[in-house]
Amino acid sequence: MPQALTSNQPYRGRLAPSPTGLLHLGHARTFWVAQERARARGGTLVLRNEDLDSTRYRMEFVEAMMEDLKWFGFEWLEGPDCGGPFGPYAQSERRKFYVAALEQLRSAGLVYPCTCSRKDILTAARAPHAEDEGEPIYPGTCRIKSAGRGLPGVTPPAQSGRPDPSGLAPGRKINWRFRVPEGETISFVDGNCGAQHFVAGKDFGDFVVWRQVDAPSYQLACAVDDAAMQITEVVRGADLLPSTSRQLLLYRAVGWTPPQFYHCALMTDETGVRLAKRHDALSLRRLREEGKIPANLRAGW
Repeated sequence: MPQALTSNQPYRGRLAPSPTGLLHLGHARTFWVAQERARARGGTLVLRNEDLDSTRYRMEFVEAMMEDLKWFGFEWLEGPDCGGPFGPYAQSERRKFYVAALEQLRSAGLVYPCTCSRKDILTAARAPHAEDEGEPIYPGTCRIKSAGRGLPGVTPPAQSGRPDPSGLAPGRKINWRFRVPEGETISFVDGNCGAQHFVAGKDFGDFVVWRQVDAPSYQLACAVDDAAMQITEVVRGADLLPSTSRQLLLYRAVGWTPPQFYHCALMTDETGVRLAKRHDALSLRRLREEGKIPANLRAGW
């Protein structure tokens, strides 16, 4: 299990791409900031393959990811290709860490089973105009159902062959949601964006930590892995600022010391739209095929 960070902990940063498409120039710029910050502190850079999305993950994207990162000039000291003391470095191989964290949250009464579909949430959302990272803020339907009768138990996902004592119909698909402290302001100082404040229950609702496809959510897996790999600073895109507030709640819930955070501005195309993996013209693979020179691409940064 993760160990607490100390004030004199050597700097450890990470690159955490997902093999759900080709990496683009925006990924490269954020990752380059991460690498430069690690180098400036004489620290260690870790590569983690976040391959949990089984619906979009493809093996060829893993191979392209590794090749394109190396072509662009990235160098890591720990990762899927070279190992290290905190492996494995592919999330698909780290299930036991996520199961242990879920059980710890369940034992503390901080999560509850949710049977709501997306349609249910859209229909029942108490504030349809408010969104939680693109989703309507969860209205608390199943939180209310679980109140007053204690949190139902859950068979750890790794032991799915045993009966589920949650009280739900056998075989019924559920998500497990983290019970946020309604009305509490989650504050942190970002290394690039400054002071940040998010109100639980207003800016974000009870969020999923274990998905109905029997896999951890991004929020849980990211927090668990950054803690277990003793990452001291997380460098990522500014679109993930709201995620930090959720992950800080998870760190607090399990008693882990959170890392520092540094969120980079997102790169946009010529029309002002943020880059996504569908922007093939700016993918590292396409730029590489066109004979572009990485040093020239980085020159304006």
